[in-house]
Amino acid sequence: MESFLIALASMAVVLGIMILVHEFGHYAAAKWFGVRVDVFSLGFGKRLTGFRRGGTDYRISALPLGGYVKMAGESPMESRTGAPDEFMSHPRWQRFVIAVAGPGMNIILAVVVLTGVFMVHYEHPVYLDQPAVVGWVMENSPAAKAGVEPGDRIVRIDGQQNPTWEDVLLKVAVTGKGPVDVAIQRGNEVLEKQIQPERDGSDQYDTVGWLPEEPITVTHLEPDMPAAKAGLKLGDEVVAVNGTPMRSLLSVIHYLRQNGDKPVDVSLLRNGQKLEIKVTPAQTEDNGQKNYRLGFQSRPVQIDKLPFAQALSRSLAENKRYSLLIVDLVRKLVQHKASIKQMEGPIGIARLSGEAAREPGWTPLLGLMAMISLNLGILNLLPIPILDGGIILLLIIEGLLRRDISIRIKERIYQTAFVFLILFAAVVIYNDLMKALPGLAQRLP
Repeated sequence: MESFLIALASMAVVLGIMILVHEFGHYAAAKWFGVRVDVFSLGFGKRLTGFRRGGTDYRISALPLGGYVKMAGESPMESRTGAPDEFMSHPRWQRFVIAVAGPGMNIILAVVVLTGVFMVHYEHPVYLDQPAVVGWVMENSPAAKAGVEPGDRIVRIDGQQNPTWEDVLLKVAVTGKGPVDVAIQRGNEVLEKQIQPERDGSDQYDTVGWLPEEPITVTHLEPDMPAAKAGLKLGDEVVAVNGTPMRSLLSVIHYLRQNGDKPVDVSLLRNGQKLEIKVTPAQTEDNGQKNYRLGFQSRPVQIDKLPFAQALSRSLAENKRYSLLIVDLVRKLVQHKASIKQMEGPIGIARLSGEAAREPGWTPLLGLMAMISLNLGILNLLPIPILDGGIILLLIIEGLLRRDISIRIKERIYQTAFVFLILFAAVVIYNDLMKALPGLAQRLP
C-alpha cells in the first residue's frame, strides 16, 4: 500500500508540473498576443475547484490525465464573433507561436531540469558513458546465438559509430521488430552481425543478453560470509578468479557456480596494489537452486557535479539524443517495425515515478521528469489534429494555400482525430495493465 501511495504521489507531482508548464506556455503566448483565455484547467471533465480572475477561469478538473487552455474562438466547432481578442482573429504566425509554445516549454523544462541534475548530483553506473565492451553474455540469449563473446567491443550499432553503453542500451530499446545491425571488434578483427532482440519472460522490453564490462568494485560486504572473513575490504576491485580475468559481476557468479565449493584464489587491486586472497565459497539455496557465494556486492557508480556551462552543454546533447530516439521510435511505430507496447501510459509513469522516488535523493525523480517532459513536448509536435502539431500543420497548409481551410473540413478532421486519440489512449492503458498485472492476460476471455 505504501509503494502504491508513493507511486501515485510521485506521478501527481511529475505530471502536474509538466502539464502546468505545458499549458502555461500556451497561456503566456496567448496573453502576450492579446488572445482572451476563457479557461486554464489542470485535468479534464467536471470542474472541481478554482477561481476566476481577469476573465479566465483557473480550475482543477476531475480527470487528472492532462490539461487544457481554452481560448476564445479557438475551436472550429464554436461560433465566432470576429472580436479582436478571439484566437482566429489573429495572424497565422501568432497562432503558430501560441501552438508551439506549449511543447516548447516542455522541451525547455527538460533542458533546465537536466542541467540542474548535472550540476547538483548526477549519479550513474560507471560503465554508462564508457566504450561498449561486453563483460558477459547470457546463455541462450540472442547475443550468444550470434556468437558475441566477453571482451568484444561494439564499434557500431544501428549505424552509430563507437557507441557508449548508454547508446547501445537506448538503440536496443527502440530497435522494434527487426534485427539490429552490429559491428563487433575482436582483437584486430571486425565482425558484422545481425542480432534479433527477444522478450525476456514477462518483461515488456526486448533484450539482447549482453552485459557491460565494468569494474567489480566491492561496495558492500555481508558479515559472516567468506569474503569478509578472508579479508576483502570495501573498495577492493576483483580482477581475476583462479587466474581467469573477470569482466563483470555475473562472470564471477557464473565461475563460482561451475567451481562449486572448492577454494578460489581471488586477485584484487587495493589502492593500486595487487593482492591474492584465497576464499572458500559458501553454499546457499535460492528458490530451490544451489548457489556458491563469496558474500559481496558490486554496484560501482560515478557521481558528476558539473559547472553550469558544462552541465548545460551536456543537457542539450542528452536532450538532442533522446529527441532523435523518440522520433525514430515513432517512425518505426508508423512503419509497424516497433510495438506500441514500448510506450508507457499513466500506470507505467506511476510505476517509474514510484521507483525513482524511492531512490535516495531527488535527482532520480528529477531526471525522470526531464525525460517525460521531453517526450511530452516531442509527441505533442506530431502532426495529429487536436494535438499542437496538428494545429501547426493546418496553419502551415493554410499559409501555403493563402486561405483558411473550411470550417466543415476542420470539423471532420478534429472529430476523426478525437476518436483516434481515444482509441490510442485505450490501447496504451490496456498495455499498462498487462505490464502491471502480467497474469491478467491469461484470465481475460
